[in-house]
Parts: sequence; C-alpha cells; structure tokens
Amino acid sequence: MFSRLVQTSSRQGEIVEVVFRNGWDYMRRLLTGGKVDEPKLPPPAVLRNILVDLGPVYVKLGQLLSTRPDLLPAEYIDALSTLQAEVPPIDWAEVEVMLRKQFSEPIEEIFASINYKPVAAGSIAQTHRAVLKDGRPVALKVQRPGLSAVVEQDISLIRLIARLVAQTEFGQYYDIVSIAEEFAEALRNELDFTQEARYTDQLRQNLGSTRWFDSTKLVVPQIYWEYTTDKLIAMEWLDGVAVLSAFPPIGFDGTTDLQEREDISTLLLRAFFQQICLDGFFHADPHPGNIFYLNDGRVALLDCGMVGRLDPRTQQLILELVLAIVNLDAQRCTQLVLQLAPPVQPINRVKLETEFDRLLRRYYSLNISQVNFSKLVYEVLQVVRDNKVRVPGNLGLCAKAIANLEGIARSLDPNFNIPNKIRPMMTEVFQRQIVGEAPLIALLRTALDVKNLSLQSPRQVELLLDRVTSETLQWNLSVREAEPLRRTIDASANRVSFSIVVGSLIMGAAIISSNTQSSQVYWVSDVLFAAASFLGLWLILSILRSGFLR
Repeated sequence: MFSRLVQTSSRQGEIVEVVFRNGWDYMRRLLTGGKVDEPKLPPPAVLRNILVDLGPVYVKLGQLLSTRPDLLPAEYIDALSTLQAEVPPIDWAEVEVMLRKQFSEPIEEIFASINYKPVAAGSIAQTHRAVLKDGRPVALKVQRPGLSAVVEQDISLIRLIARLVAQTEFGQYYDIVSIAEEFAEALRNELDFTQEARYTDQLRQNLGSTRWFDSTKLVVPQIYWEYTTDKLIAMEWLDGVAVLSAFPPIGFDGTTDLQEREDISTLLLRAFFQQICLDGFFHADPHPGNIFYLNDGRVALLDCGMVGRLDPRTQQLILELVLAIVNLDAQRCTQLVLQLAPPVQPINRVKLETEFDRLLRRYYSLNISQVNFSKLVYEVLQVVRDNKVRVPGNLGLCAKAIANLEGIARSLDPNFNIPNKIRPMMTEVFQRQIVGEAPLIALLRTALDVKNLSLQSPRQVELLLDRVTSETLQWNLSVREAEPLRRTIDASANRVSFSIVVGSLIMGAAIISSNTQSSQVYWVSDVLFAAASFLGLWLILSILRSGFLR
C-alpha cells in the first residue's frame, strides 16, 4: 500500500514532496513505510501551508475541515478558516471556453456584456459580473476548468491515506474511513452547481416569510435556472460589500451608527436561529466574505454551497443543550451530549460530568455579557472529544456557524452577547413546541383525546378485571442487559456441573479401586482417574483464562 501511495502517479509524488518540504514528520514516515506511532497532526500553520501548496482541492478540504470543531481543536479551526478566498484567479480565456460549453447558443446572444475581470475567486469557482440581453445584471459563478478529474484523483488519495490511518487505534475510534467518505461526498457535491442552486432557492424560500425578523432586510440571491448548469450558476447581482468592510471596527472610522450595527447583528442572529432551531436547514459557512451589506441597506447571504441539516429530535436536543450551557448546568449537559451522541464504547459518565462541571465553573463568577459563547461551545466540544464521544458532524457544522456568526456580530457590536439575545427566542420556541403553531387547534385536539380516553377507559378496565379474575392475565417482561447476565449464569452453572462430574469420577474411581481385587476391572479406576484429571485440568485452565478466579 505504501508503494502504491508514492509510486502510482506524479500527483502522489508531488504530495510526498509537499509533505517533506513542510516538515510533517508523522506523514513523512507513513509515506515512506517507516515505523509510525499514533497519528499526530502538524502544527496548525504547517497544516495550512501544506493544504495551500497541494492546490484548490485540498484548500477546499481545509475549508471543510474548518467547519468541523467536533474533529479538530480550536487553534486548527482558526488556522484553516483563513483559507477562505485566497486562491489566484484563472485567465479569462479558460473561463470563456468553459462558459461556451454550457450553452447551445453563442454567449453573445445571451449576454449583453461580461466583465472579464473576476469579482471573486475561490478554490472551486470564480465569479464574473454580466448583463443579460434583457438588461438584468447577473453574477456568473463558473467552475474552474478540468477540476473534476483532479478532484477524483485527489479523492482516491484521501481514501488511501484514510485506510492507512484506520489501521491505528486513533483511526478506528474516529472512523477515519467514514469521515474521508463524508468529505469525498462533500467535495463532489461542491462540483454540482445545480445542487448549490437548489440549496440557495430553499434558503431563499425559508427566509422569505418569517415572524422572527423583517424579511425585507435580509436577501438571498435569486437563481436564474434557464442559465444554470452543473458547472455554472447564474444568479441575481447584488450591489454591496462584505459586511465588515462596510462597518470597520468602532473607533477606526469615526462613525456613530451603533444602532444600525446592533440591528444587523440581531437580524443575523434571528435569521440563523430560525434556520437551525425551526427550519433544520442552515447556511453552514457564514464567514465574513459570505455576508454582504448592500447599497440599499439590506443584508445578503451568499455562497450556499455548504449547508447543514438537522432532524426534529436533534433540533430539540440542541435547543436544550444551548439552554443548559447558558445556565451552566453540567449534569444536564452530560445527559444531552450522550443523547445526541450515544458512545460507541463504554465511557466514564462521572468523569465526563466532572469535566463539564470544571469547565462551566470557570464561568460562574462572570456576568453573562462577559461570556464568549462560541469559545464556550468549542470548549464543550473539546471535553466531548477528550472523553471519546463522537458527536454527529452536523453538530460540528452548527457550532462553527455559531462561532462565525458571533465573530461577525462582535466585530459589528462589541456589546453583542448571544445568551442575552437568544433567551427570549428560546422561551418562545419552547412555548410553540408545547402548544404548536395553532394553540386553539392543539387545545381542541387534546380535548378530543381526553374525550376518547374517557369513553374507552371503562371498557379497558372491565377487560383488565375480567382477565385478572379468570386467571388468563399474562405478563411479558423484557429486562435490558439481561442477556449478559444469562450468559454469566449459564457459564457458572456449566462449571458447577463439570465440578460435580469431576468429583463423581474421582469418588467412583476410589470406590472401585478400594473394593475390587480383580485385575480384570482394575483398569476402570485408572480410566476414571485419567478422565477426572483431564476434565479438572481443563476446568482450571478455563477459569484462569477467563480472568474470574479472583
């Protein structure tokens, strides 16, 4: 396997050269077939440099990893987050060839003009401004030419390295092969722009009508499906700049727009609270470059290629976990984490709760406005990782989205505090979960259930009493964890039986030996003694091997 990794193609050789040049000792020994210990990541800066040197696909891999604080410590998340939008653009000539392949008619008949200079360049695509023949300005997100073949080749290498690491205890516990497959699927999804367009449409629809914020203040670009393919997205052009460029840190620009900053922070928090806690479908990468402040005063969410999904049960547990963290409740945190991520192997629950308590105790003396919520969430995930609890990937995406959101909000408004903002919203969500969207309908449904119960109860009680008096009532009990106990009792009974048999053989042999003078039957006692010795020795060895002699 090692020889395949380093000799199959020039791409593998290039990867080996990059790893050697940047000084990742563990991977150097792994690639050259040397003796390796448990996997060790390079320092955050070194890992970042390796991914940059390996090219756009690995930059995208680093971006995906930056959204998984459930897998990596905070310092790695911070280092990999800087990989966003640091890829040099490709020449217009290559973009034009790709663009013409997407249409059956000349692009001159579709677009009135196209700006050859890109407005943004990423690891997967770059964006150009254009104007349709009917005068509508559009943003054209064009995939980098030849990327599909490179992605497939690099995915095969990622899988191969994952299988190597999977041979270690680290790789087996974290199921590195499954994680590699998850990233491979995410990379392939990034290459299918029709999927990103569908995500954008769904997010636009979810946020278009809401009671949680003014939907006219938040916009998601409209997709023009007639000009969208699997390698091209044509979407509504929105005039604006990155939100942190529009609002420099307070004190640097001399402005006093504090109310507008607070309004934007609250708008973003409410929008993402709805996505995560109500819709179960959220923008998973809201870094500052994906949130724009438009010239007309609206806020835009861009680049919906990476989204997270949460089922209703997970939404409920996350809500309760956030509330437990805000209330610094270590016991409840432990319960909810184990419900979110049932351990794959036995863990020390007392130790987990003690570490949660030790972590949260550091915040007891702080005012709630002083708590950095995203840092606290990362520290909770660190405790979870240290205790070998593997949380679902979507929980990591959710934590990263919250961290990015808090970073933007605090840059806009230094006094912004997530716990203070979300408490009233959580109260309303819990009320809605209790009574539903329509309280009157929920009340009538409950009244109908009570009526049915009152009508059926006499008949059910009559049947129960009839079975009790006629002695036909049977109870079926199912005891959890009873099977291991049954096997233990069976093993003990078998050993007792063997002991009785061995004792009987010894006693029989002794009786025959003492009461028989004839040499013709004397051999029977020898056979019985031999059988007893063999069975006794086997019994002793089995008890010693089981480790239950104590």
